[in-house]
This record gives sequence, structure tokens and C-alpha cells, in this order.
Amino acid sequence: MAHFTTSDGLSLYYEDAGTGLPVLCLAGLTRNGCDFDFVAPHMADVRMIRLDARGRGRSDHASDAADYAVPVEARDALALLDHLGLDKAAILGTSRGGIVGMYLAATAHDRLLGVALNDIGPVVEAAGLGLIRAYVGQQPQFDSLDALAEARARMAAPQFPGVPLSRWREEVERTHVMTPDGPRVAYDPRLSETLEGGSDAPADMWPLFDAIAPLPAAVIHGRNSDLLSAETVAGMARRNPDLIVAHVPDRGHIPFLDEAESLEVLRAWLTRMT
Repeated sequence: MAHFTTSDGLSLYYEDAGTGLPVLCLAGLTRNGCDFDFVAPHMADVRMIRLDARGRGRSDHASDAADYAVPVEARDALALLDHLGLDKAAILGTSRGGIVGMYLAATAHDRLLGVALNDIGPVVEAAGLGLIRAYVGQQPQFDSLDALAEARARMAAPQFPGVPLSRWREEVERTHVMTPDGPRVAYDPRLSETLEGGSDAPADMWPLFDAIAPLPAAVIHGRNSDLLSAETVAGMARRNPDLIVAHVPDRGHIPFLDEAESLEVLRAWLTRMT
């Protein structure tokens, strides 16, 4: 198990595997480096670095919930690159991790090789954000991971038709921990405070997205997503004609990244950086 210490004294967990182009993988708001387990077997030719952001997974929780902020998490990402002796890395960011990636493009452009966004863009749809606010910080009311997976499958079915129960079982194993009281979320519930009254991300994120250029950029969009709209993706492509785009059918927020469409875009994105 590998950890490094942040500038404010937290111990953050990361995994560093493979050789080649360094790709720093940043997970969603309540997720961790295990978000990338499904795509990892398809990225054997890169150096895949996965971070459990502060308050998530196997990393320390912040003493002050105000430190769960995009600028702080961006600072942590750069600290990990420094810890590993890397001048530059590509960013593969899922949801919140993609917002951090865009923020880094605007504030530390010289440290990046490229940015790929998994179901996130410069406009976050209100409907999807409302659903996130409703569940973040809530503990599941089930006595087993199997029961939790069944509930997750039922809830996700409209956006993820045809996904087998076994995949949801794998997901909840990665996003929860078992306790004597049943499954509990594998993140600090105080993350919900970052969503109260809005988001800690800048209100206008188009300048952050624009800052990615001319680096290789990609976006993976779940066609059924309630967080990233097709209209926003079209706007992103107009502003960056070199953007590599995938619209993944039968996926909402977020694609697993091992879909054929996702892999095709990721390979094209990686090729532009090698």
C-alpha cells in the first residue's frame, strides 16, 4: 500500500502500476481509485496512477469539511505528481475528478499532457446535481452488499438497461465497506457539505474547459446521463474542434469506461500523446 503526505498533513492513498505514459486517474465525488478497475485491464501500455482523494477510500479524512474543495484536491494531485517525481501527466477524470482536471488545465497547464473527461463538462445539469445532493452523506439501510447491489440495480435500470447484477455487486464492493451495522459508504459523509447551497467549483467552468487546448482532450458521455447533456458536449466540440467524443449508449452517469465506445476514445486520446 502506497501513501504520501499532503501539505496540510493528510495521508493519501494511491496506486501506481505499469510503465509508459503517466495517466493520473481522478475519481468522482464519493468514489475512489477503484472507479478505474474496469478500464485498468485495457490500459496495460500506460503508467496508471490512481488516487483516493482526501476523504475517500483509504485516504485520511480532512479535519475541516471546507478542505473538500476543487482547488485543494487539485493541489493534492500536483503533490502526488511531485511525490512521484513526475513533471507532467495526463488526467483521466471521472465526474468530480474531471472538474479537478479542468481546474488543473487552467492553473497548472504546464504539468499536463492531456485531459479526458468521463461524463463531465463545463455545465453540470441541475437535475443530476439535485440527485447527487439527495444521496451524498446518506448511509445505506441494508444488511448486506448483496441487498445493496440489488437496490442499486433497480435504481440504475432506466439509465443502465441490461447491466447485469454482478456488475453492480462489483461496484458496491468498491464504494462501500462492511461493518457490524451493514454496508457503510467508503467516504467521509461530510462531503455532503460541499454541495450545500451550490458547488465549490467555479460557477462558469467554460474557461476551465477552454484552458485544456491545445492539449489532447476527450469526453466520454453517457447518452442517458442526467449530469452531462448532449447539448453541452456539442458546445464543447464547437469550442474545441480537436475534442475526441464518445456517446455511450445505455449508460447514464457514469460510464464504466470498459464499453467499446469508451475504449475507442481513450485509445485515440492516448495515441495523440505518444
